[in-house]
Amino acid sequence: MPAIAPPCALVIFGASGDLAQRKLIPAIYEMAREKLLSENTYILGFARSPMTDEQYRKESEEAVIKYARTKPVDPALLRKLIDRMHYFQGADYGSVEAHQKLSEKLTELDAKYGNPGKNRLFYLSTPPNTFEPIITRLGERAVDPTFNPEARFKRLIIEKPFGYDLSSARELNKLIHKYFDETQVFRIDHYLGKETVQNLMVMRFANAIFEPIWNYKYIDHVQITVSETLGVGSRGGYYDKSGALRDMVQNHIFQLMALVAMEPPAALDAVSIRDEKTKVYKSIRPIRPEQVDHSTVRGQYGPGEHAKQTTLGYLKEKDVPAESRTETFAALKLYIDNWRWSGMPFYLRTGKFLEQKVSEVAVRFRSPPLTLFQKQCETPVYPNDLVIRIQPEEGISWRLNGKVPGGAMNIKPVELDFLYKTAFNVEPPEAYERLIYDAMAGDQTLFIRGDEAEAAWAVIDPIEQGWKESTRPPDLYTPGSWGPKRSIDLIEHDGRRWLHNAEGEAEPIVACSL
Repeated sequence: MPAIAPPCALVIFGASGDLAQRKLIPAIYEMAREKLLSENTYILGFARSPMTDEQYRKESEEAVIKYARTKPVDPALLRKLIDRMHYFQGADYGSVEAHQKLSEKLTELDAKYGNPGKNRLFYLSTPPNTFEPIITRLGERAVDPTFNPEARFKRLIIEKPFGYDLSSARELNKLIHKYFDETQVFRIDHYLGKETVQNLMVMRFANAIFEPIWNYKYIDHVQITVSETLGVGSRGGYYDKSGALRDMVQNHIFQLMALVAMEPPAALDAVSIRDEKTKVYKSIRPIRPEQVDHSTVRGQYGPGEHAKQTTLGYLKEKDVPAESRTETFAALKLYIDNWRWSGMPFYLRTGKFLEQKVSEVAVRFRSPPLTLFQKQCETPVYPNDLVIRIQPEEGISWRLNGKVPGGAMNIKPVELDFLYKTAFNVEPPEAYERLIYDAMAGDQTLFIRGDEAEAAWAVIDPIEQGWKESTRPPDLYTPGSWGPKRSIDLIEHDGRRWLHNAEGEAEPIVACSL
């Protein structure tokens, strides 16, 4: 059982926003329910919306009741938590006056709740354009000659995106490091808090069956899919500034790829694990601008209806420019040029308005020698797949070939499934529960280091440049499909096939004659 997190003041910038209400406050309640939250910890919400403490508490209470993982909610526990929540209105996140008053408010609450170390955990749940003023104001106040790192901490949690490209990521890191040491910074990608993602390392390095064959000699390729069934909706103006490559590939998908591809770390500590992940990004073969049409696909959804949502197409969405070339779908073929993965492709794809909502890694192993079955079977034996599913149901599936009962030698892929909710009879905790706890405890293992973010952007920038220079517009695809046809061609021209594709994922039975 983990220890109770050290007491602190958790200051949430953007406290009235959707992320805070849907994810952060319910996660803090679950921490309290698991007895991981110190009774001396309190929450101070900072936002620009006018609101009283009571109004903020009422909103937070409703958020916990609606979004908490564990139902029913314990009313006594919830009341105890809500009573430790306060609200602070600031007209501007970068206002010197507002931060001065914030500091005074924190001093007052420290005395009330018994936070003698004056520990601070600042959570930036705000748009990226507010990062600079907030970090600057916090940094100026954090430069304190009486600051004793052994007695108290000041830590910073930053939500993605960590920059818009390599240049802006470097500028953001430069600003952060002007005021904060890297050990104080927690760049959060909630995918890293999911149980299945964490289980990747356990599966790879704690099971003798996998580690000897986890390389290009036995694995044919790896495919990673992160798909959504809905479009951009009312967020068109925001989304158009990023696109699928920046919004999903640079962070979520690259994090999954790094955990699949990295070498065994020297130890299970933050430095060792993040060192190995960074090496993966630095080993990726660059896709030069002139290669983008061969190794990448970008698409935009057209008109259609799917998942009870109708659209006239991405270019007709609210606040999206009519001439926009921003992609709502992206697919890449990458190579990691190191000893383990030499010449073996990684296929990545993500998009909106696709057929299913799924996040998964499929590791496809090379087919065994077919001599034994070629005499009797017209269709080759299917390769084995190891499917690590992050959502909708976290778990791992091992797809093997088995004989269908009966007199004929019929072969069909079968699945050995491990699901968290059935294996352990509990729902896995939400990612934010683990990540907020780790930030309070000072464990950076599941957070992204500054140089790691820069290394990932170094892979993305040439692709973005190539798309900008290309005369080829994004390929249109129909809502409810698996993306543009060229994304299917990207893998099928190599003699391979997506696990999820236009024909579905069901494999036909192989009929053999005895």
